[in-house]
Amino acid sequence: MIKYYEIILMINPDQSDQINNITEYYKKFIIKNNGSISRFEDWGRRQLAYPILKLHKAHYILINITLNHTNIIKDLEKSLRINEHIIRYLIIKTKTDRKNISCILKLRDERQEKRNDIIKRI
Repeated sequence: MIKYYEIILMINPDQSDQINNITEYYKKFIIKNNGSISRFEDWGRRQLAYPILKLHKAHYILINITLNHTNIIKDLEKSLRINEHIIRYLIIKTKTDRKNISCILKLRDERQEKRNDIIKRI
């Protein structure tokens, strides 16, 4: 039975040079376990609502995956829990596969377009 999940990772911003290595590790982990990635978004550094481990910012990653076996999610969660670079994570089971661009990126793109329009007028 196919299961759909949405995963949000909050990575220590001091590990900016390791973001690609961290995300590649989890992408390979998912694919190695017969899963597939339907959406992957790098939201970049964002302000935290409150400090976590004395950090005020975190690097956010959104991953939507499809898995055939639910026991793989437990292994993934264990790996996320022991990874010292990930300060928080959230795994949500969804009813359908998500492939559209997220609201976070839509807002960022709209803001960038507005900035570009203002710059063109100057």
